[in-house]
Order: sequence, then C-alpha cells, then structure tokens
Amino acid sequence: MPLLATVAMAAAIQSAAFVPFVQSDIDAPGPHGPLRGTLLSAAAHDASASASASASASASASATVPVVLIVPVSGPTDRNGNGPLVRTSAYRLLAEGLASRGIASVRIDKRGMFGSASAIADADDVSIDDYASDVHAWVTSIRQRTGASCVWVLGHSEGGLVALAAARETVDICGLILVSTAGRPLAQVLKAQLKANPANAPVLDNAMSVLASLEAGTSVPAGQIDPALLPLFRPSVQRFLMSELSLDPAALLSGYAKPVLILQGLRDLQVAREDAERLQRADPRAALALVANANHVLKTVRTDDPSENIATYTNPDLPLADSIVGVISAFVRR
Repeated sequence: MPLLATVAMAAAIQSAAFVPFVQSDIDAPGPHGPLRGTLLSAAAHDASASASASASASASASATVPVVLIVPVSGPTDRNGNGPLVRTSAYRLLAEGLASRGIASVRIDKRGMFGSASAIADADDVSIDDYASDVHAWVTSIRQRTGASCVWVLGHSEGGLVALAAARETVDICGLILVSTAGRPLAQVLKAQLKANPANAPVLDNAMSVLASLEAGTSVPAGQIDPALLPLFRPSVQRFLMSELSLDPAALLSGYAKPVLILQGLRDLQVAREDAERLQRADPRAALALVANANHVLKTVRTDDPSENIATYTNPDLPLADSIVGVISAFVRR
C-alpha cells in the first residue's frame, strides 16, 4: 500500500456526523484475577446491554461495527493514557474520536496495574509473551461481548511490539495499527539513547555490559549495576527486559498477511521516522502515515523545542494532533 501523506489523507477524510455512544466496563480473564477495561461504542453496539426484546437485532448490528483494542505504552500507564509521571488522556481522547466516527474501542489496564491489579501479584513479573496472551484474552472477550468477527489491535509504542507478538498466535485479529512503534530491537534503541546523552559517560561501560548480559539471557545482580542505572535495569524488571530484547519488531512484522497501518509522528522524541520506515520495509504492503506535528503521546508540537514537547506529557486537556483519529478511522473503514 502506498505512503499515506498526512495532508492528503486528512483532506480526503470528510467530517463524520455525530454518533451517540455509550461507555461500559468490560473484563477479560487474567492469570489470577480479571483484566479490566472500558468499552466505548456507538449506541446499541454493546449487545450485552441491549434490552431483551431487541437483543437479536442489536447483536446483528454490532457485528458490523469495527472494534479497536488499544494496547498501552510501557510502564504504569492506565487505560486512559495516564500514570504517576504522565497525564495525556491520549487513549480516552482516541476512543472518543473513534466513537464519534462509529468505531468502537476497548482501552485496557495492563495485568497487575490499576483496575487489573488483581490479575497478578507483581506487576513487574511479566514478559512480552504474557502481555500478548492478554491481548488474545481481550480479543476473545471483545468478540463475545460485541459479536464482532475480529478485532483491530492498536499498539502504542511498546504496545506495538506486544501487538506484533500477539498477532503471531491470535487468528481473530482484523489487522494491526502500530503507533509510535520502534522498528529496531530494543537493545539498539537503548544503546543509542544512552550514548546520545553526554551525562551517561561515567556509567556507559557498565550499561553496555549489563545490556550484553541481558541480551544473552543472563540476569545481572543489583550489586553489579551502577546505582544510577538501577531504575532501568533493576533485577525485578530483568525478566521483562530479556523478553523484549529477544524480539525484532521488523522481523515479527515480516510476512504478516493482514492489513497494517504504521502511524508515526514527526515530532516524536522517542521513536524516529526511520523506525516507521524500517517497519514498512518489513511489510511493503503496510500503509505508512506520517503526522507532521505529532509527538510520541500523539499531541501537537510545532517547534523543535524539547521543553515544549515534554510539556504535553502532563497536559491531558490538549487535544490529539490533527488527523490522528481521521487516519486511523479511514484505515479501519477502508
């Protein structure tokens, strides 16, 4: 599929008529307790909430409505796109934008966190495969709840890697929407980020040594890690890091047969345009949408000033960047 130029794509999308929507809780089975999420849908799409007299007609109608599962970024980020250090409400805004175009969505709390806290005892004791298994559980639950024949999976940043891993095993995925998703293995990303900051010079050798061990599947005791690096490499997250370091997102995407949209903001400080292009080279049929003034959290940034960019990470009142919702809805509806 050819490159989707943002301006041309946005111009081709007509303003959608207002579509009433309803919000309800939705669960999926977790290892020890339920996974929790929020279903936002066009009115009458939630078949389980329909009156009994019209349940059959409602279920039939809901089966024709696309459903997007939103898989969040790394760390303690909730279903709305907020956490202790980041408050963007990006996923709530995205869900509302999609609903206004008649597209249902489910946004979720990851296992061990927020509403899904009871799913596992330790939120750090996870792997990419664990999260991929949760995507499978969500797809099954969403299909049962809505009657949809398949579910679109949208992964944001690390969520894109989870979506790619899940797509290998889950047949009921309509296709993938990879938003701000790295196209390089995590080791390459971390090495580049660590080397780019001159302040890391005193700990760089230790960081490279720890990374090499984790890439080889060998854990590193806390005593062998510089204290400045413990937030990144502490033993409690090493199982997860090793699972992520073993994966190449481009290799996962190569050969994937279903539709794919790669959406990348050009003001992203964490994931580069080159990452998106590497993903598309792995799947030349994928649609690539480059959004000129969008950053990593999908908000508008019009300058190269890093402080302006970072300020959007804690302002949930800012709307999503222009064309984000339009590009995604046009892809799903095409």
